[in-house]
Amino acid sequence: VQLVESGGGLVQAGGSLRLSCVASGSIRSINIMGWHRQAPGNQRELVATITGGGTTNYANSVKGRFTISRNNGKSTVYLQMNSLESEDTAVYYCIANGRDGVGRYFEVWGQGTLVTVSS
Repeated sequence: VQLVESGGGLVQAGGSLRLSCVASGSIRSINIMGWHRQAPGNQRELVATITGGGTTNYANSVKGRFTISRNNGKSTVYLQMNSLESEDTAVYYCIANGRDGVGRYFEVWGQGTLVTVSS
């Protein structure tokens, strides 16, 4: 199972970006999909997660500004980021867990996509 992210880039403070992450491979089911981020010199931190049933969880720092959603039929998770701040600058990583085609548990990370917010 692999994850491929897209949608990162350079944006001015106050602007918006939408990240996408597609899972591919032999997949029976995906449980949780989510986004983490890592800024230079910092540890990787949770941004948001969403279950297959649509239950969401957000870091306090992004509540009210970011929205996570998913399309189960396309094995895709999105992160809509509005009112971006310079503190949101980081590499954003997608994560997913579930069962592969033969029922084995998997947890995989994407390669990361860079988001740079200029002030």
